[in-house]
Amino acid sequence: MKWLTLVCSMGFLRGIVKALYVKKDPALERTLLGITFPNPVGLAAGFDKDAKYTDELACLGFGFIEIGTLTPRSQPGNPKPRLFRLPADKALINRMGFNNDGSAAAAERLKTRKEKVIIGGNIGKNKDTPNEQAGDDYEKAFRDLYDVVDYFVVNVSSPNTPGLRALQDKEPLTQLLNRLQSINKEFKNKPILLKIAPDLTNDQLDDIIDLVTDTKIAGIVATNTTISREGLITPAADVAAIGAGGLSGAPVRNRATEVIKYIHTHSKGSITIIASGGIFTAADAREKLDAGASLVQVYTGFIYEGPGIAKNICKGLMHK
Repeated sequence: MKWLTLVCSMGFLRGIVKALYVKKDPALERTLLGITFPNPVGLAAGFDKDAKYTDELACLGFGFIEIGTLTPRSQPGNPKPRLFRLPADKALINRMGFNNDGSAAAAERLKTRKEKVIIGGNIGKNKDTPNEQAGDDYEKAFRDLYDVVDYFVVNVSSPNTPGLRALQDKEPLTQLLNRLQSINKEFKNKPILLKIAPDLTNDQLDDIIDLVTDTKIAGIVATNTTISREGLITPAADVAAIGAGGLSGAPVRNRATEVIKYIHTHSKGSITIIASGGIFTAADAREKLDAGASLVQVYTGFIYEGPGIAKNICKGLMHK
């Protein structure tokens, strides 16, 4: 990212990077959530947490970039080391813990960005905030980012903030989303999506479907990382030595697709879904789109496949 920042700081080199990595074609455009996306391949939250590289990442051809997860107050995250590669599985394990500079700082950076890439704001609560007061944290981050992002994602599904996933229960989640929706009506009514875990049961997914309908939020991001370690090629002792954290990448692909298909089928296609989880190639992206997603996001795939991933997926989708 340091090299990319340096290269993109020079106008003529920035143009070369765009020429190499940006795939433009009307056939790739998608209009949903009241937004026209230039292509359906986005960068998932977690990579550019603090909105420091949105201009540079836009030059790599992403149709949209999701910043965060951002909390209202800055926090250092969990102790290092906290990010691990499992190359044999094309996977990552992370326990970052929402390390970020705070939502207000990210908002200030976004005010000075040069590229007109679509930005999603992924928001969460601070680690030391009790769940009973979580709504205050989400509201503060929501208000800080409102004028500088195109849509919001409410993250209650990270496994790396103690107690956070308890907010996925129907009652507290309904209260939280209704609170944000009431604020939303004061302004421009920007799309709010909910990011869910791949570890939910079908009964919990049914609750999520009901909740989306009841709160009238715009859709779902499916899915976050998993706490499961099933089916890994990496030796169990090595995985155990890494310790706690969310698993992402190829091992999550099938479960993420199952969740997307379940929600799409049981909601009769009424819920907008952004897919995330195990997307490395155009075939992976097509699998998610065929299951019912409208857009896809990459993170671990970006790490393993490199800077051409968005262009390669876009070209593959056009060819199909």
